[in-house]
Amino acid sequence: MAKILVVEDEYAISQVLKAYLKKVGFDVVQCFNGGQALDIFQKVQPDLVLLDIMLPEKNGWFILKEIRECSSCPVIMLTALGDVNNRLEGFDQGADDYIAKPFIADEVVARVKAVLRRAEGSYRSSEIKRFGELEIDMKGHRVLLKGEEIILTPRDLSVLLFLAEHPNQTFTRDQLIDQVWGWEYEGSDRAVDLAVKRLRKVLKEWDEEEGEIKTLRGLGYQLSVHKK
Repeated sequence: MAKILVVEDEYAISQVLKAYLKKVGFDVVQCFNGGQALDIFQKVQPDLVLLDIMLPEKNGWFILKEIRECSSCPVIMLTALGDVNNRLEGFDQGADDYIAKPFIADEVVARVKAVLRRAEGSYRSSEIKRFGELEIDMKGHRVLLKGEEIILTPRDLSVLLFLAEHPNQTFTRDQLIDQVWGWEYEGSDRAVDLAVKRLRKVLKEWDEEEGEIKTLRGLGYQLSVHKK
């Protein structure tokens, strides 16, 4: 079963999360101090991180940045800062989901399962899609540009995989949320814009004559490709 790292300085909350996660079969590792989070993360290699924002020594934003520099492991932010701007900041930095306190533990478990399902991917095609120098392994969930592997968060990877499965087709924000984020997603549709923004940044060396992630004003986004 998947291993979950819970980074939460409030002991009672951490214990409740641990109990509920273990009840459904997850292996749980706890961390109560932001300064120790990255070391524990690298040591245990979790399948998913539940990460509080307000932590001693290092806050959750800084830890998320450290994780994203070395891993695409799914991260769900846990915080009392529940306004839209904080949610968008989390998604912009590569968080996969965001749960505001106070929360119901059963909901956290459901979100963990949903994010893990997305990370595992639902694509059955074994085909490697090539768009010029961009190569996407649909089954292996690997992306290479000019022979160099690109590390993406599970959410951003899922967006790219879906668009690559349907090249030159346009999808609205709502359609992408339904296909990638899932029906249980309750956040802003701007999360789609932020995911596309990050994808464009990492694909900036992709020759525009081969393809690009295009915005069709009033319609949505598409992976517009010219060479396959």
